[in-house]
Amino acid sequence: MPPKAHLEPHLSPDALKDCYRQSKDAVEARRWHLLYLVASGWTIKKASAAIALSYDYSKEIVRRYNKKGPPAIARRNHPGRSSPRALLSKEQQEELAKLLLETAPDGQPWSGPKVAEWIAKKTGRSRVWPQRGWEYLRRLGPQNGQT
Repeated sequence: MPPKAHLEPHLSPDALKDCYRQSKDAVEARRWHLLYLVASGWTIKKASAAIALSYDYSKEIVRRYNKKGPPAIARRNHPGRSSPRALLSKEQQEELAKLLLETAPDGQPWSGPKVAEWIAKKTGRSRVWPQRGWEYLRRLGPQNGQT
C-alpha cells in the first residue's frame, strides 16, 4: 500500500471541506477537494484519480499547499496568459438566467453540457466545452439567486 501523503495542518479537514464546497471557481474547488481527500487519509494517487487530476499535478498541489498554505491554492493568472473571456454578452447572460428558471428543452433540469450547447447555438460557435456551460450554470442558475 502506498504511503499516505503528509499534509501540513494549515487547515483542518472540515475547513478544507468547507473551502471545497464554497469555492466559486471550478479549478480551485478541485484543488480543495484533492486536499480534503488527502487530509481524510486518501493517498494522492487515489484522490487524484477520484477527481480526475493527473498524479503529478496533484503532487504539485500538495507540495504548494504544504509550503505556502491556503493562498497557494488560489488560481493564478500567469503573465502573458489572459483570463477566459466571456462567451456571452450581458444581454445573453440575462436571457440565459431567465431560461435557467425553467426546465431545459428536453424537459429535464439544466446541466453543463446543455448550457454549453445553448451557448454554442446562441453565439454561432461550432463547440463550447461542457465545463464552460457548467461555469455559466453555476454563476447564473437560480440556486445562486440570480434572475
